Amino acid sequence: MNIYIIRHAIAVDEGTPAYEQDSDRPLTDKGRKKMRQIAKGLRTLGVEFDLILSSPYVRARETAEIVEDVFKMKKKIAFSENLIPMADPELLLPEVMEKYPVDSIALVGHEPHLSTLIGLLATEKTKLDITLKKGGVCYISADNLHHEHRATLEWLLTPGILVEIGN
Repeated sequence: MNIYIIRHAIAVDEGTPAYEQDSDRPLTDKGRKKMRQIAKGLRTLGVEFDLILSSPYVRARETAEIVEDVFKMKKKIAFSENLIPMADPELLLPEVMEKYPVDSIALVGHEPHLSTLIGLLATEKTKLDITLKKGGVCYISADNLHHEHRATLEWLLTPGILVEIGN
């Protein structure tokens, strides 16, 4: 299975009066534009996925919709509460394996959840100290996640590198 872990793009700052709930914060105009360039960079790299599984939070949903549009996918976004910021990453893997038996999937979510997920997949129990910037993407491959969480971290790209690739 190919797993592309995507952190949402730049969003409206936490505490902005118009968005009292953290889950309601949308992407900024800059965030939308940059995410489109990032998605084009992924497409240039030859990345493909069968499904996008996203946090239901507005900023993650908007990020997933941009990726879906750039990749010309139709109705290929599903949502999971197991991708919200404080969810337990251990619960996400069984959900993915049970509900979404695909060869390649994009997971769109938040920090620190995504870094914890990457560490869980790549090292099983050891904490992995990584930085996944807004709009950053990590590619992990795994032969079988049914019996163990061992996977290979293939690459981790910053938004800046992906924007350059997409131009």
